[in-house]
Parts: sequence; structure tokens; C-alpha cells
Amino acid sequence: MNVVRMLVAIALTVQISMPGPSTYSVRLDTTKGAIVIAVHRDWAPQGADRFRELVANGYYDDSRFFRVVKAQWAQFGINGDPIVSARWRNNTIPDDPPKQSNTRGRVSFAFKDPNGRTAQVYISLRDNSYQDAQGFVPFGEVVSGMDAADALNSEYGENAGGGIRAGAQQPLFDGGNAYLDREFPRLDRLIRARIVQ
Repeated sequence: MNVVRMLVAIALTVQISMPGPSTYSVRLDTTKGAIVIAVHRDWAPQGADRFRELVANGYYDDSRFFRVVKAQWAQFGINGDPIVSARWRNNTIPDDPPKQSNTRGRVSFAFKDPNGRTAQVYISLRDNSYQDAQGFVPFGEVVSGMDAADALNSEYGENAGGGIRAGAQQPLFDGGNAYLDREFPRLDRLIRARIVQ
């Protein structure tokens, strides 16, 4: 890493470690079109700050929507490079208390255990408010591009990602994009995620 890149990385780490703005927007450029998420820190400060950190560091760039169940949810958040995803896999954040419901268009972190949120996120494609009692706490909502979210390829359903709780994600962590592209070649891609003004 050259000196300039190292200084930028240090500055970014210092900037991201501080609490983020009360609201911000993230644009996901996908193979189905743009999806814009409005993030509300007052809904879930830990989740909002972690999502900002991941987006600012390019974590979601060139990843896959690996768990899409039609009219239920679209999940992403395992980096395509196994080395990068391994660095974040156990880097957990504390739970946020629930303030909003998992209605259509809301965005929440997926997790297996309490205080176990890391990087995996899903968009509710329907009213999933039954998940509120399970601790899934929305930190944002889709404000543009819900048609793109609805159109994400769902032909593989649970088979490509299996969900964190199903315990079938190890091949995704071990093989990254190479594994997904070989075994599930028609998954939609998250080309890049950026914080927008």
C-alpha cells in the first residue's frame, strides 16, 4: 500500500468511527437498476453507522444478491473476496432497540445470534413485520428503485445463500464470487454502493 492510500485509509477509519449523520442516502447500482436507501440513524444508530462504514469502504461493491425469495426479501452482504469477507464475518455490532417495523421496502441487518450483526443486509419485499419480535431492526428504507428490488432474480431462492440461521453459507465465505458465479450464474449483482447527497 503506498503512503497516499494508507493516509486515506486512516482518515476514512477515523471519519467512519465517529457517529454518522442523522440521515443519509445510499445508492445501490445493481444489474436490475438503481436502488436508493434512505438511512435514519434515529431508527437504529449502530446499524446505520455500520452500514455507512461498509459502504464507505466499498465492502458491497461487486457482490451478489445471494438470497432472494420472491415477494419476501432480497439479501446481500457477503463480499466477493473471501479474505475481505473473513475480516468482517465476526466483527459484530450490538443490537439496536426496535423503533420501526419490517414493512415493505425497509432495510435491516440479517443475523444469527443476539448482538451478532456484521455485514449482511436484506430488503423486505413485503410486510415482514412478524420479524420485529425476532430482533430484526430496520435502519433504512428504499425510497427509489423498489421495482428493481422486486425484479432481482429469485430463481435460486434459499439455495444460493441459505440464510445465516440455516448454517449453509460456508461455501459463500470460502469461495466468494467465484463460487457463486459458477454454481448460481444468474444471480443479480450489486455493482457498487455509494453514499449520495
